[in-house]
Amino acid sequence: MPIVRIADVAQKPIDYVVIGGGTTGLVAAVRLSEDPLVTVLVLEAGEANLGDPLIDIPLQLGDTFGNPQYDWAFMTAKQKNINDREIFWARGKGLGERNCMSSLAPLNYKGGSSSTNFYAWIKPPAADVNALEKLGNPGWNWSEYEKYSKKSETFHPPKKDQTDLYPHTFDLSFRGSSGPVQVTIPDQIHTVDRLFQETMVNSGLKAINDPYGGDINGTWIASSNLDPRTWTRSSSASAYLVPNIDRPNLKVLTGALVSRIIFDLATTGKERTATAVEFIHGHENYEVNVEKEVILSAGAVNSPQILELSGIGQPEVLTRVGIDVEIDLPGVGENVQEHTAILTIYELDPRTPHETWDRLLDPAFAAKTKALYTAGQGMQRGGLTSFSYFPLSLTNPDKALDLINKLEEEVDAKQKGMTPGLEEQLRLQISALRDDTIPDCEIAIIPGFFLRTTSLIQPEIGKSYVTPMAIQSHPISRGSIHVESKDPATHPKIDPKYFESNTDLEILVQHIKFLRTMRDVEPWKSGILREVLPGPGCDSDDDIRDFIKNNFGSCFHTIGSCSMLPRSKGGVVDPKLKVYDTTNLRVADISVIPLHFAAHSQATAYVIGEKVADLIKADLKK
Repeated sequence: MPIVRIADVAQKPIDYVVIGGGTTGLVAAVRLSEDPLVTVLVLEAGEANLGDPLIDIPLQLGDTFGNPQYDWAFMTAKQKNINDREIFWARGKGLGERNCMSSLAPLNYKGGSSSTNFYAWIKPPAADVNALEKLGNPGWNWSEYEKYSKKSETFHPPKKDQTDLYPHTFDLSFRGSSGPVQVTIPDQIHTVDRLFQETMVNSGLKAINDPYGGDINGTWIASSNLDPRTWTRSSSASAYLVPNIDRPNLKVLTGALVSRIIFDLATTGKERTATAVEFIHGHENYEVNVEKEVILSAGAVNSPQILELSGIGQPEVLTRVGIDVEIDLPGVGENVQEHTAILTIYELDPRTPHETWDRLLDPAFAAKTKALYTAGQGMQRGGLTSFSYFPLSLTNPDKALDLINKLEEEVDAKQKGMTPGLEEQLRLQISALRDDTIPDCEIAIIPGFFLRTTSLIQPEIGKSYVTPMAIQSHPISRGSIHVESKDPATHPKIDPKYFESNTDLEILVQHIKFLRTMRDVEPWKSGILREVLPGPGCDSDDDIRDFIKNNFGSCFHTIGSCSMLPRSKGGVVDPKLKVYDTTNLRVADISVIPLHFAAHSQATAYVIGEKVADLIKADLKK
């Protein structure tokens, strides 16, 4: 294994030091190590966790949630717009795990059987990716995205036993055929998928033949990053790292908590060069010397924290906790955007048999599924399959137009007081809201009774449920993530400022009201027995607002904290992902995306990893 001892790396010269062994970091490290003449070291704060069944088996990952071996378990600051609630932000900790728990919001299954990772392999609409280029990032467009996404994946079409149950469609020209990540359609609850998909078409959405070609505006069946040959998770660890473990130039040190990046002495008018990375291992401080570059890939929470610990950020933030300012870069930790989600639950009509995940409440059935899994069969191979994305106008055309107009009026009134670059982002978002070809709303269907908390209601044994999750794709509110201590083990202050823009709340209100219109549309009308949550007691718009504030949660798709933007517009990195005023420090993870997109974040993390490796290699040739 490339897992090394501290003596193998401490004080040693390494060409490329990658901070963070998650999705993007391992992709970048493995691609860079393709050159046998360079050395690459990955510093990962978590454990290796390779081959762990709690990670690999699709429906057996619940025990990782909140467990410090696998999860950073962040909490936000109290949020004034949601009754001072603190929101739990899980983040994968360990090799390849950044998206283990961030591909979808955590959903605790009642009765002891739970799932954390739903393997959502979703790509954004082309318009959302092209918006990155419009913000001043040449080369960040759909054409480039498609190239790197195909490079990262191998798609396995569904087999006959699946197509006999459900008529899957796909376009192989949209899919990768030789990449490391294995992608397929997981075991599905086809009766629930059929019920939902047909209802969405009858509600006015188009059926998408294949959502991986830049058009997701409609309703469709998703793929998952599962290897159908073994029915295990295909991650950056299993897909990129493990097959290349014999490379002598690729090293990984786990249990290494980075405390700061060290730079050469400041000289007026000269960019700073990273010379070493300091980290804690086994309660001792160590350094590794950097010969070429540092690639910071610690995620949307930890990457801005490490920059600030290294003296890069807003002077007032740094000096407040006693950190010397090395580079004045106000955009660090700002422009934070996060998808929000609210769960609704419906009881399925028992006249149609549905073998939903509710059956796992039966210990005998759960044991049977584990036995079937060893033979590559059964429910344990499951994942989320039904998704719909649609414009706000579909929920209520008049109300949607009113919300958009009010937002534009707010931007017009506040533009002079906005932080640099924010107005341009909001104008793009308003334009997208007015464009019915760009989806603003998402519904993901969970085939069973799911809740984030155990206090609201309980499922009834023997009944079948479905949980539509409403997700806002393009949040208007902007938050921040900043250090509160020089201690790298102290979590930063996460303040997403949920619903700072009332538009975000009102979009979710319309989202839930749209879900409720489905009860008048077949086959949902005949297939649903009753609404369990929010239930009949939640009737007025004010009731819905209260329900959202008290029950919504994070999707863990955080972006923007190290935004790729011009420096004058709040940027932290340039289009080559290089941190401003540095010669050899790049940030490569979801934190660099400056404007949120309508998709779960996992597939995009792979694109960033593939692309940053090519950007570095291209610079070497100059």
